[in-house]
Amino acid sequence: MRNVVQFLALVLAASSLQAAAPLTQSEVSPTATVPATGAEAGKDVVHQLNSAFTKVFEIVAPSVVIIEVTKKNDAGENPTLNDLFFQGPQDENAPRQNPHNSQPVQSEGSGFIVRADGYIYTNYHVLEGADRIEVKLKDGRDFQAKIVGTDEKTDVAVIKIEAVNLPVAQFADSEAVRVGQFAFAIGAPFKLDYTFTYGVISGKGRSKLLATGGYSISDYLQTDASINPGNSGGPLCDIDGKVIGMNTLINGLNRGLGFAIPSNLANEIGQQLIAGHKIIRPWLGIRIESLGDDPSIRDLFKGLDKGVVVRTIEADAPAYRSDLRPFDVITQVDNSPVSSDTQLQREILKKKVGQNVELTVWRKGQTLKIPVTTGELPDDISRASNELTAPAPTKPEDSNKFGLQVQDLTREVATRLKLSVQQGVIVTDVADNSLAAAQDIQREDVITEVDGKRVTTVASFREALNKADPRKGILLYLDRKGSKTFAVLKAGK
Repeated sequence: MRNVVQFLALVLAASSLQAAAPLTQSEVSPTATVPATGAEAGKDVVHQLNSAFTKVFEIVAPSVVIIEVTKKNDAGENPTLNDLFFQGPQDENAPRQNPHNSQPVQSEGSGFIVRADGYIYTNYHVLEGADRIEVKLKDGRDFQAKIVGTDEKTDVAVIKIEAVNLPVAQFADSEAVRVGQFAFAIGAPFKLDYTFTYGVISGKGRSKLLATGGYSISDYLQTDASINPGNSGGPLCDIDGKVIGMNTLINGLNRGLGFAIPSNLANEIGQQLIAGHKIIRPWLGIRIESLGDDPSIRDLFKGLDKGVVVRTIEADAPAYRSDLRPFDVITQVDNSPVSSDTQLQREILKKKVGQNVELTVWRKGQTLKIPVTTGELPDDISRASNELTAPAPTKPEDSNKFGLQVQDLTREVATRLKLSVQQGVIVTDVADNSLAAAQDIQREDVITEVDGKRVTTVASFREALNKADPRKGILLYLDRKGSKTFAVLKAGK
């Protein structure tokens, strides 16, 4: 950035030379320095930029808080979101964590005041697992805070301190943010309170940066302003000192990739949490991918250029109770075209829970209209459990060509494994490095169809495989612990 400023000064100095009166022949002789008038003009611009930057800090810093969180040292348990967000080098000044040490663990994050009576926005992952939350203000005062509300899906949280007449951050419209504009981050990276860094907005609409059960809500702002552990929850500001985002993610520590939740979304969620509302979102209960994301199955959708492939339909989800099937390609939602998984999700998020939506679906060359009633997005979207169980005593059918072993699905097996499907063949083993393993086919998956032909026994499964062409791809419909999904077995040509 310093090089940008220097370059700007030189350009302005040069432009001032061009604007000056024409030079006489005697004045054209080479000179070793920039004329004083040009240098002063460039210096004035740099001074103005310097003043503008310092003004941003003076405006915003009083509303920024440092958040110190104390947590139990649950050594050996699953990592928290904070661990997943910031996977960087160990801070040499921080106390080493002994896996057998039961002493509380302390961490630090940032936040910013949004109401003069003590409401503060920060990240959910900053507070996750907190037993005690302390807030330090720019004027040196310390307060104990309580959690008002959290939303894990967007990583937004609100805390409250008992204080009045506090300085409040002002919001800008994040929709109006432009790539290339200046951006400023304030927070406490590596326990260095009120660190101020600057850069530009390097991108908008970044999605799927964090896996949340296949459900990503935020379209993040990307910046090259330096954001490190401890910046989480702090504001990302524009040149006017207004908040355009909440710093939240690091993808590649110290590599110029910082991310922020857009201010419009952060404020929308924050206001609902302050009002005491539960964050309710609609969902269909499908796992999706944009058409073309998986080149291995692209040839099976000939004649179709855009759409969203239904990979899995979750058990007991709204889509499960509709006529939607895995391998369907959704091209419209209520007549609004969708060409990517992100676009489809945005369209569904516009709906209300319990609202009927009409999906336009491509299925094996035919266009269908399928109604689905939205449900409420559950707190935990977990992948169906596939715990290995002892193989059934009957002899399995070995399909070495694909790396699959299957057997008839009997009523006894279905009851013992608590399967909702009653007909098909059940996968008893999948060979390592096989076609089946590459398609994530798993033990206890139940194969119900092969290329549109229902299979009820090992014999019908074998017959369907023999008639299929693995060079084009063999489409298998699977039931996985109640969820519906598919796999394509495709051999090299």
